[in-house]
Amino acid sequence: MTTFPNAPKLIKGGIVLIDAETASVIRIISLQYNADTLTRRFQTQETGGEGGGRVEPTRFKGPAVESISLDAEIDATDQLEFPDQNPTAGAFGIQPQLALLQSLVHPTAAQLQALDARASSGTLEIAPMLAPLALFVWSKSRIVPVKVSDFSITEEAFDPNLNPIRAKVSLGLRVLSIDDLGFQSKGGNLFMAYLQGQERLAAMAQPVSFAALGIAGIG
Repeated sequence: MTTFPNAPKLIKGGIVLIDAETASVIRIISLQYNADTLTRRFQTQETGGEGGGRVEPTRFKGPAVESISLDAEIDATDQLEFPDQNPTAGAFGIQPQLALLQSLVHPTAAQLQALDARASSGTLEIAPMLAPLALFVWSKSRIVPVKVSDFSITEEAFDPNLNPIRAKVSLGLRVLSIDDLGFQSKGGNLFMAYLQGQERLAAMAQPVSFAALGIAGIG
């Protein structure tokens, strides 16, 4: 951490878990170090397509499907320099941080036990376990509901007790839109706010003239 008094405050990216039904905050997960790169991909949703060698004009039937991928690093080196102040890092390395991220991709033990109890009691129809809604936060202008589509951990260094002390986490996220969540849900409202925010940002882009394209006009 820098000690310069005029250094800008570092804003961290992360994931906020909220109750899918009540929208109450369950957990906030911040990245220890922000990713150096963040890849966003868009797949358009449109009607028609190619037929008979012709391509129809684009007609959108919904928002594009956006996916986000990033690599984040987790390192216990700083904490291990002061083991008295960070006994958890000394005893477990970065396992607590990794376990917290792993909780994004599987149900809790309590949920599994409750499911088994219902099945053992003879319940004929058991609803799937509803996971918390994940919100990917990457600055105040980008807060979007997401679903974890891909997740991997590469542990790169270990202490003498084989606790991981450095790792790289790769996250693949699919943005959930109103097509997935509906207009009336909290997640749908957040997606619409994100989309409207992107439109406001687009309006701020500096306008250019035809001269920048080397032409006098169209038609």
